[in-house]
Amino acid sequence: MIDRRTVLRGIGVTVALPVLEAMAPLTALAQSPKVAPRRMAFMFVPNGINMEHWTPKAVGRNFDLPSILEPLTPHKGKFSILTGLAQHNAHALGDGPGDHARSTATWLTGVHIKKTAGSDIRNGISADQVAAQALGRATKFASLEIGCERSAQAGDCDSGYSCAYSSNVSWRSESVPMPKEVNPRAVFERLFGVGGGQASEAQQQRDRYRKSILDGVLGEAKALEKSLGNRDRMKLDEYLTGVREIEERLARIESQNPLAFVEGVKRPTGIPVEYSEHIRLMGDMMILAFQTDLTRICTFMFANDGSNRSFREIGISDGHHDISHHGLDAAKLENKRKIDRFHIDQLAYVINRMSQIKELDGTLLDHTMIVYGAGISDGNRHNHDDLPILLAGGSKASLRPGEHLKFASGTPMNNLFLSMLDRMGVACEKLGDSTGKLQELL
Repeated sequence: MIDRRTVLRGIGVTVALPVLEAMAPLTALAQSPKVAPRRMAFMFVPNGINMEHWTPKAVGRNFDLPSILEPLTPHKGKFSILTGLAQHNAHALGDGPGDHARSTATWLTGVHIKKTAGSDIRNGISADQVAAQALGRATKFASLEIGCERSAQAGDCDSGYSCAYSSNVSWRSESVPMPKEVNPRAVFERLFGVGGGQASEAQQQRDRYRKSILDGVLGEAKALEKSLGNRDRMKLDEYLTGVREIEERLARIESQNPLAFVEGVKRPTGIPVEYSEHIRLMGDMMILAFQTDLTRICTFMFANDGSNRSFREIGISDGHHDISHHGLDAAKLENKRKIDRFHIDQLAYVINRMSQIKELDGTLLDHTMIVYGAGISDGNRHNHDDLPILLAGGSKASLRPGEHLKFASGTPMNNLFLSMLDRMGVACEKLGDSTGKLQELL
């Protein structure tokens, strides 16, 4: 048996291990198989959805996937579509315009935020941070906050609302947002480096010797393999191969940056030019963090709400936010559908990867509850009811994926979060405007 906290150590790095059978006594495995930990992830997309091509027509298990959701066809039994959920406190309620800021800040809190562009921001604790405060001591990182568009913590970003609101879905307290990291290299170094200034020094040392993270721990990995069974050796090899592939992808992206490494020139950021590659690399960071039990809670913002990025990868040169204000224009609605489907393509990549990673009693996806969706329904109306919400995975958390569930209109979305916290073993009876748990999920 090896200790659950065993890590591989190398040049300035520690590499955590995935859950292995050898981490549990054989007698315990024979009597009651060890189960993998439960995780939760929240994946946010901006500017609403083209709801006509999102919402299935049939309710229950026998439903067809609309156009936007078609990339998820191979995984239809592994997710549910939840219709009717709302974040009532994201509405103006007398505060006037600013729906993008409210939709983001309220998405995981269910709290009506204070309208201010100053430092006196007020929100509420988010669902992910409720879990992090209860469970965070069990892992190296209480939670992981990642995204593809930088956070701004000051200034006016939406009709008198602080940029902190539209940049963050994760809130540790009513006045403390949890800024996200958007650089895949920085996340990789955080997960596998030694942290702080030492991480930068360790990276420079590896660069000088042209060593990867895995080169540094290879000796310990080979020694560990001798004490493992065939299945654990295969799992360890699969995991380390995945780490190596990510390193190579990051190195390739950085090598494409034309900046020369000369004194006074800032090191390339490691952010891919292609948006899809950026999303997938960040998704891989989340998967690695879950696989090695470095954290069990993650928020992942594809972009800040109100984002006006173009999507030249799929032939769309106009800005996303401008397109979302479609005014029922057929061309804009079609472009919005294409953008929404592009986002689902990236979600399908994450779900596929997680479904292929075997754990002791299922897959990584089985032990993870993933909420994917937006804080606005129709981008043209800026409404916060009937939100587009997808819930994936969680079959080992007593969820029943594979359904289109239609709840009463206006059902608080925070009821979903209470249900998820319950499945994580976190006692929480009230969150934001919640009114109870969604028993239909179980």
